[in-house]
Amino acid sequence: MDATFFALVGLVLFFVLLAFLKVPGMMAKGLDARADKIRDELAEAKRLREEAQHLLAEYQRKRKEAEAEAAAIVAAAEREAAALTAEAKQKTEEFVARRNALSEQKIKQAESEAVNAVRAAAVDLAIAATEKVLAKKADAAVQQQLFSAAVGEVKARLN
Repeated sequence: MDATFFALVGLVLFFVLLAFLKVPGMMAKGLDARADKIRDELAEAKRLREEAQHLLAEYQRKRKEAEAEAAAIVAAAEREAAALTAEAKQKTEEFVARRNALSEQKIKQAESEAVNAVRAAAVDLAIAATEKVLAKKADAAVQQQLFSAAVGEVKARLN
């Protein structure tokens, strides 16, 4: 009996003891449990990845909608600004036209008043000159006759 024989017997007893204690089954169960756990983790990771892709697609869709809405708001603001600019330009032109018309009307009125003032001054000057001439050349009878004629003319015009 050699040491090799005892080593062989020890090895066989070790394997029998392992078989008796059902160590291979326990190892298989442990490996199966670990494989199931890994499989579940992979399935969970796959599910999470699909959910993340779905969320990414949804956020990209929302981003595109937000960009489209922002573009629409900018376009509406540009249209409104153009309309306000056109309206302001039109109101400014109308204001300038009204101011020009008012200025022209005031100028015409001032011209008319100036012409009337010149005429009144000319009439007053002519009357004064006529009075001086008549006073020098006319006697009392002619003056009375002229006065009566002027009063009669005024009465005729007033009636």
